[in-house]
Amino acid sequence: MNFDTPVNRLGSHCVKWDMMQALYGVSPTEGIAMWVADMEFAPPVCIQAALESMTAHGIYGYFGDDTAYLNAIRWWMETRHGWTVDPSHIFTTHGLVNGTGLCLDAFTQPGDGIVLMTPVYHAFARTIRAAGREVVECHLALTNGRYEMDFAAWDAQMTGREKMLILCSPHNPGGRVWTLDELRATADFCRRHDLILVSDEIHHDLVFSGHKHHVMANAAPEIADRLVMMTAATKTFNIAGSHTGNVIIADPDLRKRFADRMAALGISANSFGLHMVTAAYSPEGAAWVDALVSYLDGNRRLFDDGLNAIPGVRSMPLESTYLSWVDFTATGMASAEFIARIEKEAKVVANHGATFGAGGESFLRFNLAAPRAQVAEAVTRLQKAFADLQ
Repeated sequence: MNFDTPVNRLGSHCVKWDMMQALYGVSPTEGIAMWVADMEFAPPVCIQAALESMTAHGIYGYFGDDTAYLNAIRWWMETRHGWTVDPSHIFTTHGLVNGTGLCLDAFTQPGDGIVLMTPVYHAFARTIRAAGREVVECHLALTNGRYEMDFAAWDAQMTGREKMLILCSPHNPGGRVWTLDELRATADFCRRHDLILVSDEIHHDLVFSGHKHHVMANAAPEIADRLVMMTAATKTFNIAGSHTGNVIIADPDLRKRFADRMAALGISANSFGLHMVTAAYSPEGAAWVDALVSYLDGNRRLFDDGLNAIPGVRSMPLESTYLSWVDFTATGMASAEFIARIEKEAKVVANHGATFGAGGESFLRFNLAAPRAQVAEAVTRLQKAFADLQ
């Protein structure tokens, strides 16, 4: 498990590198891509072996008998998260953005309000608006450089038109691992306002020492009648291109409604993703993830030390994910100025904070899942781009 070895992704049709010039004006041969949330690491050998076995066989027909796949998910959730999952509760979707869209379709109507705790993963709002629903932004409180939930303010916002809350747990882009009390308070909020709670826990395996992820289904079992869980191996193992995610629903009524929409749209899983996830959710996969999280923690410390040395720049303490959320407010610069320095001078590309909703305007999101030398080079370039502030 050598995470220091660089992998040349140019010309591989990856969004992160091959679309950087078109979208940001930064050449991939000169720039450093730190935007799209996938990793610069090869996945564990067990996944590669599963794919090589498929290609060696050479026939790519319809997949049947998903028992091993479902048992691998059940084993992983029990072993890694202390969560007992009934395999009959699992639906496989084409990733969790697709899972989000299916939840909107199954459980809400056009015009309904969908609550987001913003700033938050930008695909949620995009999907909600495309579905003809209304985004209801409940702003996270920024307290001592850390996001906190503000239920008193959010209670006052509710009008009765809201039908669903989508929770990002752990939080992207802020990296928060919500506490048990915060999760229970979220469940109570959903009960008070009669909201379906969709808990997207795609980053749940990437949690740093000193923090513990709590599965919402365990944190608040009393809301099983309004809870939809979403998980995936894609972020954990860098297999996002497989577009394989899981929507897990314990309540039979919600489960039937979701199953009906899946059937109506003709959605079924692709065999490549099923083989990859079955291989990933294994003891070999677990050992790889443990080594990955340790490596990411080193990248996090290197990046934080380097960025926080720039006057007026502050990275949010990262508890989970490989995505650093950096605040440029205290530089006194407008977003256009600090973005120009980073993209045009440093030739580093990060996600613009405004795309994550209200409260993100003064931030950028940097992807740290890369060989350490690349992260170190990015730090050097960023410090140089703001050298006049030293």
